[in-house]
Amino acid sequence: MSHSFSKAMRGWRVSALAAVALSMTISAQAFSAPSHIKVLGRTSQPIGHYEYCKKYSGDCRIRSRSTHPTELTRPRWTDLVEINAHANRTVTPITDLQFYNVEELWTYPKNYGDCEDYVLLKRHLLMERGWPASSLLITVVTQPNGDGHAVLTVRTDRAEYVLDNLSNKILPWAETPYRFLKRQSASHSGQWVALDDVRNVVVGSVD
Repeated sequence: MSHSFSKAMRGWRVSALAAVALSMTISAQAFSAPSHIKVLGRTSQPIGHYEYCKKYSGDCRIRSRSTHPTELTRPRWTDLVEINAHANRTVTPITDLQFYNVEELWTYPKNYGDCEDYVLLKRHLLMERGWPASSLLITVVTQPNGDGHAVLTVRTDRAEYVLDNLSNKILPWAETPYRFLKRQSASHSGQWVALDDVRNVVVGSVD
């Protein structure tokens, strides 16, 4: 074995070990993130939700005495999988500007809708199956490219899971690639709270 080849092999081993160490560090950071998102104080209500509440006022006046996360049983997990897949399959994505000729309109979709519309539909269908409003929270996030997005955060006793129109996978919030900004209050469906995304790295991917 030549000296140069041996030196190259040593360099490859160092690089490989460094890559493994980096991967382990990122994984550790991801798994060390809390299972539930830290909630800060009250914050502004998105204009789209404000306008939605004018039309569907009853949905924005739900006060929850108990805000404990919902127990995640097998039937409830089945609810999440079925509703997420159903909405993603039956609604065709389109922007409000393309479909309604306005910049922002939150509403229940029939055949077409944008991210907020998917969220509203999934939330509505899960509430029909007995899920409490306090565990189904419209959430505003940013994507890795900086674009705004909306997902449904589902609060359970195991973790907070994300239902997303960009993926049929249901992931714990800390394993998504999003930066969490704010969401509905668990105690009052018409109010919003800021979120503290404590993760140091962005993990996961949308597929």
